[in-house]
Amino acid sequence: MESQYKPDQSRFMTLTDVCKTLDVSSAIVYGLLRSGELPGIQVGPKKVWRIERSRFEEYIAAQYAQVRERIQRGEVE
Repeated sequence: MESQYKPDQSRFMTLTDVCKTLDVSSAIVYGLLRSGELPGIQVGPKKVWRIERSRFEEYIAAQYAQVRERIQRGEVE
């Protein structure tokens, strides 16, 4: 089975990676992780967060779908 990740792309993203990609604060990303809205795992004794790249892409796709639905309902200006 061939990997879907390029050599310069790891399977997991750090909290900082997600913050930079979305251009939001770590508090926002922590909130998404703690609520389960953005799936992630905690690893190691310090329980650092890691977000699987594919799950992150699914989260983004779901956000686009939610916005489309809100637009169709007339809830977005």
